[in-house]
Amino acid sequence: MATSTVLVVIALAVMVLALAFDFTNGFHDAANAIATAVSTRALTPRVALSMAALMNLVGALLGTGVAKTIADTVDLNGLKDNGHVGEALFIVLGGLVGAIAWNLITWWKGLPSSSSHALIGGLTGSGLAAMVFFNTGNTPDAAVTIHWAKIGSKVLIPMVISPVVGFSLAFALMVGLMWLFRRSNPSKTTRRFRHLQIVSAGAMALGHGLQDAQKTMGVMFMAGLTIGWIAPGSDIPLWIKLLAAAAISLGTYAGGWRIMRTLGRKIIELDPVRGFAAETVAASVLYTTAFVFQAPISTTHTITSAIMGVGATRRLSAVRWGVAKNIVGAWIITFPAAGTAGALAFFALHGLQAWLGVA
Repeated sequence: MATSTVLVVIALAVMVLALAFDFTNGFHDAANAIATAVSTRALTPRVALSMAALMNLVGALLGTGVAKTIADTVDLNGLKDNGHVGEALFIVLGGLVGAIAWNLITWWKGLPSSSSHALIGGLTGSGLAAMVFFNTGNTPDAAVTIHWAKIGSKVLIPMVISPVVGFSLAFALMVGLMWLFRRSNPSKTTRRFRHLQIVSAGAMALGHGLQDAQKTMGVMFMAGLTIGWIAPGSDIPLWIKLLAAAAISLGTYAGGWRIMRTLGRKIIELDPVRGFAAETVAASVLYTTAFVFQAPISTTHTITSAIMGVGATRRLSAVRWGVAKNIVGAWIITFPAAGTAGALAFFALHGLQAWLGVA
């Protein structure tokens, strides 16, 4: 098989694996949008999943800022421009394998970890492995640049701030709602907010598509630029947007029942008012970070912290902090764990690259 044909096959493998990651992201994070609505019985599980899948599809087509941030975290132009296209593609492939591996592990354990941080961690780990162990980046004709400043400002800082903001705003909104409806009939208020939760769950699903589908678009964009299917300086093509949107929607419809139980019931027993408040705050944070800051924040972190915030208004002991502690632990280790998985994947794939004889 000619070298150019091999590179095309590798690039297609990257695209397919990126869509596989998008699918796992969908079923891993389906609970983010609908767990609260299902747990309060505002929606049945199947109806909720259908709505979430549709809103994910719509949200994925609303912007590209987050996708461009993902594509810029690891710069492979030095490799591409100097004929090391195969090396560049295998770095992306290694990052995807690492991210998918961590997604599957945390899904199996029922832990709502961040697919966003898994993807960025996997790409970073794969890039570092190439730089450190195979001298990629140590010579002028084979340069990989990891933009640590961008990772810090767009990923790590938001990783810390977004849960704090989600918790605080959800707590404040819930206090305001409790005061506003303090004299209302409890059963009537519950019925009204059960209906409102349909809107807030849809808004949350839209924000999930806006954030998470774009991350896959960014990886596919990287692969397209590397192989030459996309011209430098171009916007993300419509075919990439549609494929990423479809993959995450199908994954969402497949469902994430294990994580849904964790978010919907194990942290706090939610009522419709608290479910509405948590989803409204989480959706607002997702929209703001996507449109204003173009930061790929975690929908998982945001909704989980918002659920904790509304639960804390009942009383601090109402939040099952032991479960919350396990979730926070998963947050902390996701970036380095996915990075390690990405590095290991690159080591394995590097042998395949040598066997195929591509630079």
